[in-house]
Amino acid sequence: MFVRESVMVGGRALTLETGRLAKQAHGAVLVTYGDTMVLVTAVSQDERPGLDFFPLTCEFVEKTYAAGKIPGGFFKREARQREEEILSSRLMDRPLRPLFPDGFKRDTQIIATVLSSDKQNKADVLALTGASAALHISDIPWGGPVVGVRVGRLDGEFIAYPTVADLERCDIDLVVACSRDAIVMVEGGAAEATEAEIIDTLMFAHETAQPVLELIEKMRAAVGKPKKEFVAPELPADVKRRVAEIVDEDLKSATRVTDKKARYDGYSTLKKKLTETLLGELGSEKYLPLERLVKAEFEERKAHVVRTYVTEEGRRIDGRDGRSIRPIMCEVGLLPRVHGSALFQRGETQAIVTTTLGTSTDEQKIDGLMGETWKRFYLHYNFPPFSTGETKPLRGPGRREIGHGALAERALSRMIPAPDQFPYTIRIVSETLESNGSSSMAAVCGGCLSLMDAGVPIKSPVAGIAMGLIMEGQRYAVLSDILGDEDHLGDMDFKVCGTARGVTAIQMDIKIAGLSRQILMQALDQAREGRLHILNKMLETLPTTRPELSQYAPRITTVRVKPDQIRLIIGPGGKTIKGIVDQTGVAIDVEDDGTVNVASSDSDAVKRALDIIKGLTAEPEVGATYKGTVKRITDFGAFVEILPNTDGLLHISEMAHTRVERVEDVLKEGDSLDVKVLSVDRDGKIRLSRRELLPLPEGAEGDRARERMAQARDAGPPPRRDGPGGPPRSGGDRDRGSRPGMERDRGPRERRERRS
Repeated sequence: MFVRESVMVGGRALTLETGRLAKQAHGAVLVTYGDTMVLVTAVSQDERPGLDFFPLTCEFVEKTYAAGKIPGGFFKREARQREEEILSSRLMDRPLRPLFPDGFKRDTQIIATVLSSDKQNKADVLALTGASAALHISDIPWGGPVVGVRVGRLDGEFIAYPTVADLERCDIDLVVACSRDAIVMVEGGAAEATEAEIIDTLMFAHETAQPVLELIEKMRAAVGKPKKEFVAPELPADVKRRVAEIVDEDLKSATRVTDKKARYDGYSTLKKKLTETLLGELGSEKYLPLERLVKAEFEERKAHVVRTYVTEEGRRIDGRDGRSIRPIMCEVGLLPRVHGSALFQRGETQAIVTTTLGTSTDEQKIDGLMGETWKRFYLHYNFPPFSTGETKPLRGPGRREIGHGALAERALSRMIPAPDQFPYTIRIVSETLESNGSSSMAAVCGGCLSLMDAGVPIKSPVAGIAMGLIMEGQRYAVLSDILGDEDHLGDMDFKVCGTARGVTAIQMDIKIAGLSRQILMQALDQAREGRLHILNKMLETLPTTRPELSQYAPRITTVRVKPDQIRLIIGPGGKTIKGIVDQTGVAIDVEDDGTVNVASSDSDAVKRALDIIKGLTAEPEVGATYKGTVKRITDFGAFVEILPNTDGLLHISEMAHTRVERVEDVLKEGDSLDVKVLSVDRDGKIRLSRRELLPLPEGAEGDRARERMAQARDAGPPPRRDGPGGPPRSGGDRDRGSRPGMERDRGPRERRERRS
């Protein structure tokens, strides 16, 4: 049955359609907003035997034809997902996964395919909404719906589903997943927004989502399939009771061991005891079919003990109260050859973070549906297996690493100085060395310190903290700086990053139905308190950005030339700029607005390159004196080069105070002499004088010279004419116009390249 319904959101129609495309999928919805269209499908198969996890995969795929583009590369087809697609896939996965029933382990796949992109309306939130609708109308057991809403704030006003152009000017950009009653996921950044402003943004998103939720429910009522019955397998009540009797008391002791390794060793010992006891009591024939359920029940008992301990006694696994932060240790400058480095440790979480400075040639090119862009600041987060005492194959970064890196990058990006203030490309790498919760926040704190150690003049220091929540009935506890176990066993992972003034990045995932405004406000206020504590500890180690860059970092010196002088630096086919690079060993970047960046760790090389560039672009000034070289002699004067590739006419009448019959009597080619610029006309032709720099002769000759000079001043410059009777065009028949690089008939091969 074909159904197509629309609702107005953000001043435009959001349309959901089903029953026309991908009809063999268990659920398929086409989402349209503007001219952006996303097809989202949901399929779930039978459970594979032996699985002890939920195999849900969410995929976000951008087809280049959606934006009228052909893929680059040899094969000319879409290949591996780009980071933007991976982040959009995570954006779908995080709010959808907790809404599947406990114990559901059937292979489930959600695929969002961008079929059309108008390059103004982003497809990620549309994919989330489409995935929710596809699951809701399917027969797959699921506890939705939810709706994805992007909210921006522009000039103090909230905008739902802002365009790409709007987002460039927004000081808040949040993606919020909303259910009927609560907020279930948040991802985004802000320009040091206050906690109250963040709450207002979330509430605006929740209000905006309600008409879309009604639209999804309307589609479900029209075409929704009956949900497949699912009952999670359970242990017999007597075995479940026996598990609690065996492990609960020992778990109370094991969970209060502060050291992570010792605590996990205690869990392993307790699991072994549980297995041996039940195996002896039930026998292998009865126990083995229940083994997976027994292990799952052990995890349930562990969660119950920890959660009860927190909510009833107000104490946590490591003995802290809800607001306390683990001990913090910071160190900077520990890697001598690195441009900036920092070691950040909080409890049993440790990261070494580095900053590397480069030139514009190191910018990252992003080729997406929205067009080609360049990134001059990027952060890479790594999570090697030894950080948790495990062994795993070392492959490329996983989705989790890409997501954590994107969060840390967003937290710091607004504090990076503008290119005209600090014209460097900046790369941060966070290596997680130990992990027991909040390793992404260690990347933020360590990244900030490494930037300061590198001498990057950041606007304000940034810190991050991960908040948790444990809710049992009407009782709840908000936890600051959560451990890994508190993340795993708790109900919320709420990461908040920012400066002393406000929030720069936020990420929230929850496992319960939603959060009230009261809990959100408490979590944000508590996060601010913890963030300020962490910032103070960081600034005790390095109070301000270092005044000097590392001696191994490139020095970038910026000069500005007129845009029409760019071709003088580039030269035909890039010949001139390549020559400068070969001579000096520097890196040169020339921007379209005339900004020239010269980079090298060798200050002498930079000076030599700058001298060459200044010589190429220098313009003669009227009244200034130059040391010139005679390049060519004619009957009426000499052409003298006063700047590289820039010459002017020294007329025979301006060579001496006395009459000169033949130019050769005074000058010859190759002679060096001082000349003064008399005039530069609008065509760039230069008139020179040697006579005005010579001392006046004595006696009558001197008097006559003074008289001629006075007459010349009163009459002004003589009329210019070509030919032997007067000053010709500067440069003679070459018509160089006194400016370098003016050769005619340049072809496309000689166009300026952006970089060298």
